[in-house]
Amino acid sequence: MWPGRSQQLGAHWDGEGVNFAVFSEHAERVELCLFDPTGRRELQRIPLVERTDDVFHCYLPEARPGLLYGYRMHGPYDPERGLRFNAHKLLLDPYARNIAGTLRWSDALYGYNVGHKRGDLSFDRRDSASAMPKSKVIEPAFTWGNDQPPNIAWHDMVIYELHVRGFTMQHPDVPPALRGTYAGLGTAVVVDYLKRLGVTTVELMPVHSFVDERRLVQEGLRNYWGYNTIGYFAPEARYSASGKVNEFKTMVKTLHSAGLEVILDVVYNHTAEGNEYGPTLCFRGMDNSSYYRLHAHDPRHYIDYTGCGNTLNMQHPRVLQLIMDSLRYWVTEMHVDGFRFDLASALARELHEVDRLGAFFDSLRQDPVLNGVKLIAEPWDLGEGGYQVGNFPPGWAEWNDKYRDTMRAYWRGDGGLIGEFARRLTGSSDLYGRSGRAPHASINFVTAHDGFTLRDLVSYNEKHNEANLEDNRDGTDNNLSWNCGVEGETADPAVLALRARQSRNMLATLLLSQGVPMLTAGDEIARTQHGNNNAYCQDNAISWVDWTIDDARGRLLAFVRRAIELRRAHPAFRRRHFFEGRALHGTPEDKDIAWLKPDGTEMTEQEWNNGYARCLGVYLAGDRLGETDARGRALADDDFIVLFNAHDGPIAFTLPPFDGFGWLVLLDTARDDGLAAEGTYRSENAYHLEPRSLVMLQRVSPS
Repeated sequence: MWPGRSQQLGAHWDGEGVNFAVFSEHAERVELCLFDPTGRRELQRIPLVERTDDVFHCYLPEARPGLLYGYRMHGPYDPERGLRFNAHKLLLDPYARNIAGTLRWSDALYGYNVGHKRGDLSFDRRDSASAMPKSKVIEPAFTWGNDQPPNIAWHDMVIYELHVRGFTMQHPDVPPALRGTYAGLGTAVVVDYLKRLGVTTVELMPVHSFVDERRLVQEGLRNYWGYNTIGYFAPEARYSASGKVNEFKTMVKTLHSAGLEVILDVVYNHTAEGNEYGPTLCFRGMDNSSYYRLHAHDPRHYIDYTGCGNTLNMQHPRVLQLIMDSLRYWVTEMHVDGFRFDLASALARELHEVDRLGAFFDSLRQDPVLNGVKLIAEPWDLGEGGYQVGNFPPGWAEWNDKYRDTMRAYWRGDGGLIGEFARRLTGSSDLYGRSGRAPHASINFVTAHDGFTLRDLVSYNEKHNEANLEDNRDGTDNNLSWNCGVEGETADPAVLALRARQSRNMLATLLLSQGVPMLTAGDEIARTQHGNNNAYCQDNAISWVDWTIDDARGRLLAFVRRAIELRRAHPAFRRRHFFEGRALHGTPEDKDIAWLKPDGTEMTEQEWNNGYARCLGVYLAGDRLGETDARGRALADDDFIVLFNAHDGPIAFTLPPFDGFGWLVLLDTARDDGLAAEGTYRSENAYHLEPRSLVMLQRVSPS
């Protein structure tokens, strides 16, 4: 053993040996534990005698990639002071690049004696090594060739949120051995599907190494979503067909070659170790009081802004370094294009309040690697003041739940929403314009992994989460859904037709809104979870995409492809700047946007407040974009009108008076395929707008 270096944390192979370095501010001694290739037998414990700036380190000149290892930390066990060292517990390396094996739940995994009464945190001497997965040294070399990030402009993005395992587990054309894996996601048939659909950016649900909670395992369930991270550098092994880190890299390289971006959903707000009664797997045993936020007057207990038992301590420079090092690793070594931060408000808390100029934001903004990647916030946590939609700094986009709720409620038929509907449709300038951000700061979505699928949104009034074994108490009750008259599955053709129309309404609205649309995988083919709106623990057919595409699903898929194609073809629906609504004289074409009543005239201020109004139209002037292309040339587009009718009756909508022009119908959700009938409509004629429908029209010269 040589002294090694302290500067680079983790285990790093340099071609001749491996350098090990691990941080602990309060540990007194550290042992590096080496295991046989099976991970079952501990071969050697090596004391790390070198300590530099609270980093224990050594260099093993004969160590090689594939070596399995862990740590044992010696120090005071005093939960009343926030110290929980217990050398009987084998610990994962916080910087492990690969984690081999699975966690096997046992009372030995806990630093205290689980058999004693709750609240008694007496020291436990059982050894946990046999129940623990092991950290693994990797060979980092990979041939990236000419791989380059696609660099899709924000306003051109269409995000597709998917689960690596669930997306291909039932795909008939993916080889069985590759289903549910990174390799499966990179197969030609899957990549071709994504390209033909028209999405630009794949957002992967958590792929950082995570563990299943003990309760779930005991009940025969699993943590399917993966928001239970234990390793911020290691790809989740259950998604790997080969067990090698390079499989993830190959997937990214394949998607990049097809022009698709890869964004990771990341969970840096909490870890899988839970509250003060949770297991000791990594961070708690490494240095509990450094890694976690503890109550100042009672450090035995954790501050929990996440609802998951603990909150990582962003106030500690080494914890901030861990997160920054992890983010840089996934960009530089794994070539991902950006991140969506789960419960991002928790990362911004300096003391108790969310600070938009906190250390985390400052670090990201000045980082030469990270300041150029896509950053998306889930802009809330569960603590006081945690709801921060619209308040993240420039450079960030945000999941816009106000958009989600408004669109759901509007198409459900709720009244008094047309003003709010108009704001969300046009990019939510009230939320993002005041900070100098653009429409792309709004990540628009109607559904996401958390909640109903689109098909369930139009099929269920109530959640049906019985399969989660929590007596249907989990999951939100505020779904803003409508079952179209029948709860759940039905063979009634009228109900099925209405549900299909409602699905087209919400998808078309999403794809014709300003901002960045996000689709949830499977919504385009009417995926159902049978009313489960919290399928976090359902690693089975409830959550997996069903690739059986009948006529109805095929029509919906074709409609979504067409709507994405129209969005991509027309910059009027993906503006880089907010509308000005210039109040010029004359008819609506004098403005870049105009809002229309069914009689074809413009909305007045008073009419925005009509609680009964559920129908309106919007005129978009294509020659008033006020934008240029990459070469500085002025952009122009056709003029469009989009009509929205959430009323349960038909409405004759008079088209505005543009002399000498007609209107070509491009989409009409009232049709079974959502596409348009042939022919054009002349100005000042009435278009028969069916109940609960959306129509998109393009201004054309008469033939």
